Amino acid sequence: MVNDAQWRCAPPALPAPIRDCLTEPASLSLRLQAGGRRFAVQVLDQGDSRALADEADALGLPAGAPLYARHVLLTLDETPVVYARSATRHNCPAWMPVLLRGSRSLGLTLFGELPQLRREALHYQLLAASHPLAEAAAVARAATEYPARRCRFLLDDAPLLLTELFLPTLKDFL
Repeated sequence: MVNDAQWRCAPPALPAPIRDCLTEPASLSLRLQAGGRRFAVQVLDQGDSRALADEADALGLPAGAPLYARHVLLTLDETPVVYARSATRHNCPAWMPVLLRGSRSLGLTLFGELPQLRREALHYQLLAASHPLAEAAAVARAATEYPARRCRFLLDDAPLLLTELFLPTLKDFL
């Protein structure tokens, strides 16, 4: 995967509890569930979208190309703590059945239900509140920047890019 210059292999300097979540090598959903709080996935939007400039290369698409995306909030005790966007090529036969899951966590599938799945390395960035994903999360006024991580998964050689933004409220649950 060719990585956008702003996404790095090393996480940004953050307080230890946030950094530990950001660098979680397994399912973030399972980690959040393990804290004993009521965990849920709230689907914000799912369907046709456009490739963002900083995700297009990872999906093998030009910026602005049509794609399919799922936007969710991960919540603890009904408080949003993580915003996630899963994006793949439009009408991708490998990923469409996986993404059509309602409010079921994608992490449960990505970490255990698909043995043929290949996961690439995590990449990190502090996303500005003006980034399209921060704006899509409807949290742009909550902070000036958001710790974020991104990972590309390959299923039958088809890419899925999962980007997760860690919201300021997460620290209250760690």
